Amino acid sequence: MKIYGAFLGLLGLAAFLVPLQHPGPYGIPGRGLVGGTLCLAIAALLWVPSIPTFARRIALAVSPFALIVALYGAMAEAEEVIVLYAGDTDLRLWVVDHEGEEWVSMPRVKAETNALDGARLTRLRHGEVRCTVPRLVEDAEADQRTFALRDEKYAVQRLARLVGLFGDGPSPAAVTLRLDPCD
Repeated sequence: MKIYGAFLGLLGLAAFLVPLQHPGPYGIPGRGLVGGTLCLAIAALLWVPSIPTFARRIALAVSPFALIVALYGAMAEAEEVIVLYAGDTDLRLWVVDHEGEEWVSMPRVKAETNALDGARLTRLRHGEVRCTVPRLVEDAEADQRTFALRDEKYAVQRLARLVGLFGDGPSPAAVTLRLDPCD
């Protein structure tokens, strides 16, 4: 049980440490925040000898959920992530390139909540900051192409697809945005 606790503890730390590899300000690790915190808490419960058996059993029962969320959170940040600064929100996104243009996808509600379509935003990629204008692209072909390019580029998307977290194509709730340079 202590070995499993140590593994959960390391995974919990990874969820917080992996975002440090990206240039720019530290990005609070989204899903990894929940999974990482749970993994660290469960690891502590498994390591402390005075914890009652029923508490350890509950921790073990919750641990697969924490493990999956922390692992996904850490892996999602292990590959290239860009940041769009939209008002008070820092959107950390996977990005793909197609014919010299940058493309991202996200749930429609996220794009609408942050008023992204046509907004002038700051974008951070590879340590370079520039002005960008996200343009909502209402085109099933662009949605499919962006999904396919992400599938080629991001191992975590392929893994998530294999375990059933992602479908075999773009979600009907997702939108694709092209990131145009500002004039």
